[in-house]
Amino acid sequence: MFKQLVDRFKRTIPGQVYLWLAVLIFGAANSVTRKVTDIGAQHLIDGRNPVSLCNVLFVGNMCALFVLVLLHRQQLKLLKDLSQQQWTGLIAVAVLSGAIAPAFIFQALSVTAVNNVVLVGRLEPPIALVLSIWLLRERVTRLEILSAIVVLIGVMLSVLLQPPTEMIEMAGLSFGKGEALTALGAIALAVSTVISKTRLTQVPIGLFSIVRTALGTVVFFVLALLLYGHHHFMDVFAPFLWKWMLVYGTVIVVLGQSFWLLGLQASTVSRASLISSFTPIAGVAFAYLILGETPTTAHYIGGSIVLVGIGLSQMVHQKSRTVPKSASTVQTIENETGFKGL
Repeated sequence: MFKQLVDRFKRTIPGQVYLWLAVLIFGAANSVTRKVTDIGAQHLIDGRNPVSLCNVLFVGNMCALFVLVLLHRQQLKLLKDLSQQQWTGLIAVAVLSGAIAPAFIFQALSVTAVNNVVLVGRLEPPIALVLSIWLLRERVTRLEILSAIVVLIGVMLSVLLQPPTEMIEMAGLSFGKGEALTALGAIALAVSTVISKTRLTQVPIGLFSIVRTALGTVVFFVLALLLYGHHHFMDVFAPFLWKWMLVYGTVIVVLGQSFWLLGLQASTVSRASLISSFTPIAGVAFAYLILGETPTTAHYIGGSIVLVGIGLSQMVHQKSRTVPKSASTVQTIENETGFKGL
């Protein structure tokens, strides 16, 4: 019944509509995450925030897994056909993009402005490009290299032009703690993209998404227990948490992931890439609408340069007219989308 309903919507609604809806939802993800955790901080349980970042990530992943299984349960039959190399790639990508990267980004959201996370998160595509050239000997155009350099300059200016905060020294430069955590998350996502290019080119989208989410959830849960102890998730079933997770899980995770996958299946690579490039703009807009965060001068300068870099990258993507069907293509496009709420 659910599958038939999904198929009916796929036939009647253009794929780009789903992508635009997903981009709007993903653009709001950072701000909504910060908002619900701030609300939780005002309703402590024995001194603990029931809507902690770890609880939100864990429960959000469970919601996403439920929806993904409903949408793509038939692809689970293909699990037995995966090679050892594909399993190794899936595990590595799940750990990096499903556990480590979200953990860094969630932690960054607790110590820095959402706009900083949005802009520094744009480091993912340039890092992935550099790694692809270095490790995979991938051939790229001068325009792609120029785009990566412009984005990098924009991100650096948006960070370096800001007033001093809690700083971390890296390579002789001083960065805010939140920006450094976001950069580490971007590196983890970029590495996962390179792995997917080498190991997951033949893995279907649905199966990839299910396995990545499931393994990522388990790995994150185990790491959190090892780092923080078994009491860390003691509020995971708190009614106050689930009241807000009905909003977060339904809108950000369930609808966002569903619209994203439906849109990818019915759109070309170039169209999906173009639409996803608007996520940073949506992210900054929702930071203002939901949290009242006004962009600083550094954000305006750096963000404008980042948008120029994104525009240059779209000149490359518009040459592609194939439909994204493999896990590696999905991972590459998701790099351009940034943080999606889990």
